[in-house]
Amino acid sequence: MIKSVVSKEYQELQKEIAMLQEQWKLQLDPETIRPNLDKASMEAGVPAAALTAIDFEISLFLQWIEEVTSLLVSNNPELEPKLSGIRTLLTEETAIRWIEEAFAFNHVYFTAYAEENELEEWIPHFLAETALRPYLLLMAEKVQPAIDHAVPGAGCPVCGEPVRLAAIDEDGKKIIHCPRCFAHWPARRLECAHCGNEDHHTIYFLEIEGDVTSKIQVCEECNGYIKIIDSRQYITKPSVALLDLNSIHLDMVAQENGYNSVGEKKETN
Repeated sequence: MIKSVVSKEYQELQKEIAMLQEQWKLQLDPETIRPNLDKASMEAGVPAAALTAIDFEISLFLQWIEEVTSLLVSNNPELEPKLSGIRTLLTEETAIRWIEEAFAFNHVYFTAYAEENELEEWIPHFLAETALRPYLLLMAEKVQPAIDHAVPGAGCPVCGEPVRLAAIDEDGKKIIHCPRCFAHWPARRLECAHCGNEDHHTIYFLEIEGDVTSKIQVCEECNGYIKIIDSRQYITKPSVALLDLNSIHLDMVAQENGYNSVGEKKETN
């Protein structure tokens, strides 16, 4: 088994963050999340998140950002001056905007916000996404019984996250997992999650020397890829989030070979 390129310290930090998010999720009233799963919309690729009414509790969101900020500083005291101003910046109005933009994957907004407020670029989006996750996790739990497939190219059918990770389960089936909301659904062994291509001549696998648990499925039709982990090789199965984190080396290899995590439809004359 290949050694992860992610440091043990960062892995432990992510485990602590995941534990916090599970605790936060338990603080939510399930009735604040009300899915309205319109079948026609979902068949067209609209994620369940866009069809769900959510009553966000701003006070909880602000509290969670404060808690994860404290965790980051306790793990790395050098971050304290970089994070110290967050509390004064985050008004209720700003928190609402952070929720909206994190929900919509608006990286451009967070980059601009960081620049305007002299923060390191990663800070606003990381904090907003971390505090948003409990809502996404609870939403995925509620709608999971209705999720049995995904529309190629539409991303996760629950939260819209681009597809990048699949596991081979005990029965040898390929199950795609979303590391963002933890939704999962079955997929054909030879099907591109980005463009739907099923031609075995243009879909193949990149294997990594020394890594017996994973490989990269690539598609020549759209230049997309996903990571595939054989979970049968693990005695104790890691969480989906850790599987994704510890397989970053696969992302690097795929991208170095010209493939990307969202796929690109090629122009035809």
